[in-house]
Amino acid sequence: MKISLVSVKMNLCVNCLAGLILSFTISGAVFGQTQPQRPGTTPPPKTGSGSGSGSTDRPRGDTDRSSVVRIDDGESDYRLAARDVIEVIVEDAPELSTNYTIGGSGVVPLRYLGNTKISDMTTDEVATLITEKLRGRYLKDPKVYVSVKQYNSRTFFIQGAVRQPGSYVISGKPTLFKLMTIAGGLQENHGGTAYIFREAKPKAEKLESGELSDTQKRLKQLVDNAKGNDPAAEVVGEPDYEVVTANIAGILRGRLDNNIIVQPSDVVYVPPADVFYISGEVKQPGMFQIRQGITLRQAISLAGGPLFKAKLGSGIIFRVDPVTGNFTEMPVDIGAVQSGKQPDIPILGNDVIWVPNSTLKALGATVVNTVIPTAILRIPLGR
Repeated sequence: MKISLVSVKMNLCVNCLAGLILSFTISGAVFGQTQPQRPGTTPPPKTGSGSGSGSTDRPRGDTDRSSVVRIDDGESDYRLAARDVIEVIVEDAPELSTNYTIGGSGVVPLRYLGNTKISDMTTDEVATLITEKLRGRYLKDPKVYVSVKQYNSRTFFIQGAVRQPGSYVISGKPTLFKLMTIAGGLQENHGGTAYIFREAKPKAEKLESGELSDTQKRLKQLVDNAKGNDPAAEVVGEPDYEVVTANIAGILRGRLDNNIIVQPSDVVYVPPADVFYISGEVKQPGMFQIRQGITLRQAISLAGGPLFKAKLGSGIIFRVDPVTGNFTEMPVDIGAVQSGKQPDIPILGNDVIWVPNSTLKALGATVVNTVIPTAILRIPLGR
């Protein structure tokens, strides 16, 4: 019993000692983190651009949007352009430190210095320019740091059936094929047409009414999803969008006239391939992907061909009306199309091809498959 009490006391002492050590360690860490720091003395990371004497370290700040992937196109430094957002930090002069959006003419209204053209310059060059203009006039030895907050002038968006959809910052003017390649290539279920949503000036009727049509609302929703915008936010002077289409299948076959130039802020959408359905008296009914130029004859072949009891002269194609969304019925003589007596019919997305059953053929098949074999088995064999 005494040995047990001694062991308990020793365990309590060890636990108390460990708790005291842990509490002192936590207190020291918290004390060290809560010490106030003098402005301008925080050790900055090595991102952004700076100019000035002394240390070349730069102030801490976010320079890239985490959702944007930057792709350099043979240029060592990024060149600023209209709509880019830059952050200017002047050490010991917070009144001169702020963010600027570069205007359409490439000019920003720098504090104290006035309008200054900085387009086609790097952040290092801008920092040097501001430093030289402030030296001796506002500060004796200014230290200026410039970084890019938003790469709006070189941002491209791609969504849909690509392997890595998202936002990409690309120098120069990429083609549609290059942008799809940068996005990891096409998925296996990609469609044959790419849709490019491009900003356009608002129409007069929109400026007067301030309302969007149903089509414009759908386009805006797709663009907002791609760019990560708040769909509930109202923007004054928000642009309209025009749609440019490109034939992906043509590009992949070497028809470079379809490989159009993508503009900054364009949203490229590659939809998944449309599908069609075959039901009824075919060997393999089901859902199939639309291939460019597919016809009724090819669709029936994909389903393995018709069965014996199919009533080919009374086939029906159910097609969705793009305006109303309702199904319309298209009677079709599948047998005549397959034999070449009637022209082939193009198949569209969401078509439903129905191959009906022939009652007479079904009855004949039953007779052939059941009655005749049974009768043959009942015939007595000669001895």
